[in-house]
Amino acid sequence: MKQNKIKEGCVKLIWNEYYECMDREKMREVQSQKLYDTVDRVYHNVPFYRKKMQSMGLEPGDIKGIDDIVKLPFTTKQDLRDNYPFGLFAVPRSEVVRIHASSGTTGKPTVVGYSRRDIGTFSEVVARSLYSSGASRDDIIQIAYGYGLFTGGLGLHYGAEKIGATVIPISGGNTQKQLQLMQDFNSSVIACTPSYALYLSEAIEEAGIAPESLNLKVGIFGAEPWTEEMRHQIEKSLHIKAFDIYGLSEIIGPGVANECDHQCGLHIWEDHFYPEIIDPDTLGTVEKGNIGELVFTTISKEALPLLRYRTRDLTKLNDSKCQCGRTAVRMEKCTGRSDDMLIIRGVNVFPSQVESVLLEIGETKPHYLLIIHREGALDTLEIWVEVDDYYFSDEIGKLEGLTKKIKNAVESMLGISVKIKLVEPKTIQRSEGKAKRIIDNRKLK
Repeated sequence: MKQNKIKEGCVKLIWNEYYECMDREKMREVQSQKLYDTVDRVYHNVPFYRKKMQSMGLEPGDIKGIDDIVKLPFTTKQDLRDNYPFGLFAVPRSEVVRIHASSGTTGKPTVVGYSRRDIGTFSEVVARSLYSSGASRDDIIQIAYGYGLFTGGLGLHYGAEKIGATVIPISGGNTQKQLQLMQDFNSSVIACTPSYALYLSEAIEEAGIAPESLNLKVGIFGAEPWTEEMRHQIEKSLHIKAFDIYGLSEIIGPGVANECDHQCGLHIWEDHFYPEIIDPDTLGTVEKGNIGELVFTTISKEALPLLRYRTRDLTKLNDSKCQCGRTAVRMEKCTGRSDDMLIIRGVNVFPSQVESVLLEIGETKPHYLLIIHREGALDTLEIWVEVDDYYFSDEIGKLEGLTKKIKNAVESMLGISVKIKLVEPKTIQRSEGKAKRIIDNRKLK
């Protein structure tokens, strides 16, 4: 680790300068060698990949460098489910020291395994992520991600211990206990979903706790898409600096990428996870700097190496050197997912677009719900938005005025008509994990 001086005389810690600040050409050499080793391993140890490659006329020797990655087959979440539970493992079960699984909404869960070396990699990339967020051994990190089969809790836990920080493994939920320990233990870093961070801020306000009386300085939030407007809301209400951490269990868990202090994109730890951006329709590579679907190849994992895994997350990449000194490629905050994107009357709609409008207006609570109906052959979108009690106790004109203001702003953003319903505080169900933003009634018919 090294102290790296950045603008305005600040001192920022970089956990692994060798890889985080590596020359781009040198990084490509590292990636090329790791890709070759990974392809050779899965070809000989994973029947699924061997069959796929043989059907394409590919052998490991055909992959001579990182540029040849486009020759390889894609992997999808369905492939993991089809090979449930251990069919994609590339090592004997006796070498798998941990198993996690997704909480998929339908069908079988996706199962991921880790060798002892994989756990070390997991800890390493989370350590880099924590350092890039400003956390260090001097911090007390309260981990409010779920523990268990979900990768969030243990992922942050091992990384936090690796940097020498004090860990409070409270897991998700139990909000009153969260607040008690936050006060009693002087937690300086909180790690949870952004929607739960907002939930905590509400609980802090209701408990009469002054945010400035807490020792919190940093929040590390992920596991669901969130906007810049939500970041500002969280930072303002909790008096912290909020950082975005990105990951998915199939690749390793949290710590695939993380923002640095400049918050101009999330640095991908690309000596372990090679990123591509593709067109989700044609599957071809998009031009540099354009938005598309994020694809990862794990080039250092042992137990569950994946080739060109389609994340369904939409973003774009920037490989210019960051002001923090890191050369690791950056991804923009995800704008949504290609598979949970709503199509309403031929228009693509992401919940993050609605959230951005609502938080920019600033006269509502940061809680909303999108409800889609089908009336005859026509899809309709109704948006429930929480507002303060005084809108309902005051003259009806204010309620109508805010409704019209939100309706105009949302319709201008989306390009379709919507119905806005203002509801009282706590009408929309709170979540201690990922927030539920959509009810699509079209699927029920």
